[in-house]
Amino acid sequence: MSQVQKSWKASVLTLYPEMFPGSLGHSLAGKALEAGKWALETLDIRAFSSHKHRAVDDTSAGGGPGMVLRADVVAAAIDGARRQGDARPAIYLSPRGRPLTQARVTELAGGEGVILLCGRFEGVDERVIEARALEEVSLGDFVLSGGEPAAMALLDACVRLLPGVMGAESSALEESFTSGLLEYPHYTRPRVWEGKEIPEVLLSGDHGKVAAWRREKAEAITRERRPDLWSTYRRDQQKGQSHESD
Repeated sequence: MSQVQKSWKASVLTLYPEMFPGSLGHSLAGKALEAGKWALETLDIRAFSSHKHRAVDDTSAGGGPGMVLRADVVAAAIDGARRQGDARPAIYLSPRGRPLTQARVTELAGGEGVILLCGRFEGVDERVIEARALEEVSLGDFVLSGGEPAAMALLDACVRLLPGVMGAESSALEESFTSGLLEYPHYTRPRVWEGKEIPEVLLSGDHGKVAAWRREKAEAITRERRPDLWSTYRRDQQKGQSHESD
């Protein structure tokens, strides 16, 4: 008997479930969702409040502006999203989290799915972050009005890596960050546009020269635009050369 492959499942905890699937209902992610290659569940955090007015937040202990999502409500929502034996990581989209990387996206895409908590107001009570072992993830050094756009971005990045979602599976191998470098420039017809020509080497038919040109350009762009990535890339290269000489 053949085994039925379980679809990758995302559970999103949010105060605005109507925002989903949003952009995830279109293009690659939308087609994959419709085809059952992944599943999306949205849970309204307010539904887990025991307060008669379904309050989910309260004032910050110690004073200060803004409100904080309550630990009891958020914990109930997370517990409501988990099923028995659920091994999916619970992620809190937070500007103070670790930066999301392509490597982490690949790990998440290779698992069973994710549980995503979309923060609002001033954030979430620290106790529930610790008690439910939430992994804090950030998209960058900026602040959004809520975690929903960040959750959509994370899900889009994961879903496109699921088996059968991208038409050309090999295209993911040459994308930015996969090899530690930013991606090389791309060109297409017309051959000459506004006086600018496609680099001759790309039209030569010499695959070796094309590969070398692309690597050179990727290295140059990374070195110029992302010195942090370039430093890591060079360090990894040097480690690799050192191991080869051992």
